Amino acid sequence: MRQEKKQSGRSVKAIAFAALAGLGLGAGISTVQAQTPLEALQQYNQRAEWEDKFDATLESLDAIKTSTPILSAGTAEYITGAINQYAMIVQRGGWGQVPSSNRPLRIGAQDSAVTDLRRRLMASGDLEQTAGLSDTFDSYVDAAVRRFQVRHGLIPDGSVGQTTLVALNVPAEVRLRQLETNLVRLRSMSGFLGDRYVMVNIPAAEIEAVENGRVRSRHTAVVGKIDRQTPILNSKIYEINFNPYWTVPVSIIRKDLIPKMKQDPQYLAKNKIRIFDWKNNELAWQQIDWNTEEATRYQFRQEPGEINSMGSMKLNFHNTHQVYLHDTPSKSLFGTDNRFHSSGCVRVQNVRDLVSWMLESTTPDWSRGRVDETIRSGLREDVKLKTQVPLYLTYITAWTNEDGIVHFREDIYNRDGLYGGDVAGLQ
Repeated sequence: MRQEKKQSGRSVKAIAFAALAGLGLGAGISTVQAQTPLEALQQYNQRAEWEDKFDATLESLDAIKTSTPILSAGTAEYITGAINQYAMIVQRGGWGQVPSSNRPLRIGAQDSAVTDLRRRLMASGDLEQTAGLSDTFDSYVDAAVRRFQVRHGLIPDGSVGQTTLVALNVPAEVRLRQLETNLVRLRSMSGFLGDRYVMVNIPAAEIEAVENGRVRSRHTAVVGKIDRQTPILNSKIYEINFNPYWTVPVSIIRKDLIPKMKQDPQYLAKNKIRIFDWKNNELAWQQIDWNTEEATRYQFRQEPGEINSMGSMKLNFHNTHQVYLHDTPSKSLFGTDNRFHSSGCVRVQNVRDLVSWMLESTTPDWSRGRVDETIRSGLREDVKLKTQVPLYLTYITAWTNEDGIVHFREDIYNRDGLYGGDVAGLQ
């Protein structure tokens, strides 16, 4: 991250403190995993602390991160307050559009679009009303943009590129309707969900592990593509597969594997995928007519190992969609804004932490050390949970907690019914 320039009349120390305070994250301790927008903001501020010598002011972001789950008992009340807030914004005329620029707007830039950006950030409360309407992108604006990015699940780099610009230009009226839509969803999930549960918020591509009403850990996720959606359902995680095989679902055989074999007959061998009939007899690829859908009648099983699509662990839960939570060898996707790349399953960052948490009380003879050792061994092992863990695959695109800060995510599957498709539908 770039070092903030010092401003006359206000120290970098005060600016950074205001940026963090502006996040409004409630008290409580939670372990937020790396690569989430909030974690990236933490890294940014830690570097600023070190370089500008004001670390005495900010003790630790862990002390101010909210540990309140999205599906808390009070979330419906909090979002009702947000609806009132946004209704007032709409009554005042909402906010104007931020025009695109020839290059991404970032700290140090001087551009007429920065004045419009300031107005927009003031309207939503991300920038103080006293910050002025200069055309210079200073550290006041930098802090406000990062705050906005965190609220919208974007990597808080302080740069107004296309993704951030699209989110900025969603009208206030649309955001208000989005809040109203999600109030109904949150009310339907306001009952007792269990002492311990896992919640996957599909539009946010994020997972919460909740214990006794507080978030124990958060995990960045990769979820289903628009045309291969992760299903919305309630279930229970009942089994952990260590160093698993991957049995290729029929949908992927049809959409991916057959076309790839037509292009490269060595595709299966390169990816350590073997073919079996339903009597467990192994077949050679030459025995299948790849110009038809004959392949969908067989089992395709990928061997455990570094390139296995499940990674080191697979978490099974009851469902009819052939989906599961799992590790992945493709870690780089966790660090992007857009994490809708799977065929319906949910890839979990730092999955070892999630599995260790589930096993520590439900199957106590499994310690974190044993988890790590089993993965290191490379040997297949299936562990049934003695107590199944409730799992909720949900679709929440707007929410707020006791911190009073409103969070939005893109309506990636068009379930909000706004803009006739994409809630950030100005793209």
